[in-house]
Amino acid sequence: MKISGFTFVRNAVKYDYPVIEAINSILPLCDELIVCLGASDDGTAALLESITSHKLKIIHSVWDDSLRKGGRVLAEETNKAFDAIASDSDWAVYIQADEVIHEKYISIIRQGMEQYLNDKTVDCLVLNYLHFYGNYHYVGDSRNWYRREIRIIRNDHTIRSYRDAQGFRRKNEKLNGKLLDAYVYHYGWVRNPHFLTAKQVGFEKLYKPDDTKLTVKQDELYDYRKVASLKLFTGDHPAVMQKRINAMDWNFEFDTRKKRLPLKEKVLLWIEKLTGHRLFEFRNYKLV
Repeated sequence: MKISGFTFVRNAVKYDYPVIEAINSILPLCDELIVCLGASDDGTAALLESITSHKLKIIHSVWDDSLRKGGRVLAEETNKAFDAIASDSDWAVYIQADEVIHEKYISIIRQGMEQYLNDKTVDCLVLNYLHFYGNYHYVGDSRNWYRREIRIIRNDHTIRSYRDAQGFRRKNEKLNGKLLDAYVYHYGWVRNPHFLTAKQVGFEKLYKPDDTKLTVKQDELYDYRKVASLKLFTGDHPAVMQKRINAMDWNFEFDTRKKRLPLKEKVLLWIEKLTGHRLFEFRNYKLV
């Protein structure tokens, strides 16, 4: 069984993406790892080149900034990375620049790929998510956070990145997937407020038709307090994240007892906790 990893990134230094941690978290799982590096105006190229693994292969890309509607350019860059993996790989593991997989899940993921390798009814493997917010002590617990997504696909190039690269589909049809008991740690909402504001401005530009539509102002500190609901994280973080966690240079505290949620949301969350089922959940996949 041969496994390729793939990702894309641009301006990781400017926006403080934990892309090195993301890459290092899946390197033990992969025989090769493709990084599609968009033309950057910071030190992202040098940052990637600091990874000495022979598995890492960097390809260069220029983003089409005209693809601003719905973040379509993110899917285009994902597809470029996926198309560059080895033709004889069986599975492809996708990681985004702000996602990290804990080392304790590597063996579980590998076992899942081995288990379903010859089951052609399975197109993909789905992982659970923890969305950290504000700092490394809180995770989102409302229905606004997606709880699962496709992160492992077969090396089948009829499968393409969907919309803004959150998931994958084949000819706009949902893939058949198996859920693994493993988690992606998403750190996209954890960084110094200065960096998060800059990141949000850059991110909005991928979705809005022109700069006059932007809602985030470059000169404002991001206000973490506007989140509606969080819970404390009681587990441990991936080892590759420890240096970044130790260097945290901002403060954020949240009273997890306060849930500023509409009544409908509270009822749906209560049902989910009671039954384990999330009603009206959007999914990019079909569990089989």
